[in-house]
Amino acid sequence: MAEERNILNLRFNQDQGCFTCCMESGLRVYNVEPLVEKAHLENDVIGGIGIAEMLWRTNIIAIVGGGTRPKYAENTVLIYDDLSKKFVMEVTFTSPIKAVRLRRDKMIVALQHEIHVFSFPTPTRRLLTLETRDNPKGLVEIATLATAQKQLLAFPGFKQGSVQLVDLAATEARSSSTPATLAAHQGALACLAVNSTGTMVATASTQGTLVRVWDSIRRDLLLELRRGADSATLYCITFSRDSEFLCVSSDKGTVHIFALKDTQLNRRSTFSKMGFLGNYVESQWALATFTVPPECACICAFGTRSSVIAICMDGTFHKYVFTADGNCNREAFDVFLDVCDHDDF
Repeated sequence: MAEERNILNLRFNQDQGCFTCCMESGLRVYNVEPLVEKAHLENDVIGGIGIAEMLWRTNIIAIVGGGTRPKYAENTVLIYDDLSKKFVMEVTFTSPIKAVRLRRDKMIVALQHEIHVFSFPTPTRRLLTLETRDNPKGLVEIATLATAQKQLLAFPGFKQGSVQLVDLAATEARSSSTPATLAAHQGALACLAVNSTGTMVATASTQGTLVRVWDSIRRDLLLELRRGADSATLYCITFSRDSEFLCVSSDKGTVHIFALKDTQLNRRSTFSKMGFLGNYVESQWALATFTVPPECACICAFGTRSSVIAICMDGTFHKYVFTADGNCNREAFDVFLDVCDHDDF
């Protein structure tokens, strides 16, 4: 039974209101508020699933096989229509797929050394292939709002720690725009996020102590946010839908919430009068934090009314509400794997 409940991957959709749970035993899709199971695809139908990406709140889900008992190859993206309960499309690549991202008009597929951009859903044709440095995590993010100024695509550049920025709208219009590069970190990139309008990019390196927020148009550093003083593995960086806040989760088991718009809300270092910390003193620390099981990977997103949701690989669901003065209180806890769609049972 332990393997049946083995979670391989978790991912929020573009409006942060749903999430997919990829398992050895198939795929589950949940609504966040209220926490309800919306779809449940069993192993005999779909096999083990390693990657799933919803298209907003539609019935379209991109999936890639994974785990120890996959039914479908890990180098093929399948598009599943939950309304007709069948696969409507598949695209196969020459190497395993590391990530899939969907916009209403684009599908982005990251391989270890390439990123492929397709028009989507119909007709599905390859628009662009971009080479990347070695990208085992499949780091790639795209501005998801149709009204975004830029169809900003961000992925690791060739130089370690750099981020490549491409405006897909410009490449589609065949206008020559030189891809821009951000020299974001000295160490290798570990985490990447793009806000929904494509105006900001957030980055972190494998050291995991700092998150840098960049203006994607001017390519200026806007903010340097400090997660902590000791290194950590970051699991996710997420912008709130209005880009006023940002949350970060790591293997320390702490979720950090930072203010981006009113940065006065962020805490400042108490050592500001003492010089021995070097440039620590300039960093901003989290406005609020809360903890989840530290030995367990989790991803986080923003809910309604100043809340942050964390979903963990152990199947737990945490909702905390934060206030401008830095208080953070638990509002909900659940085991989402135990939440079933009662119509099915």
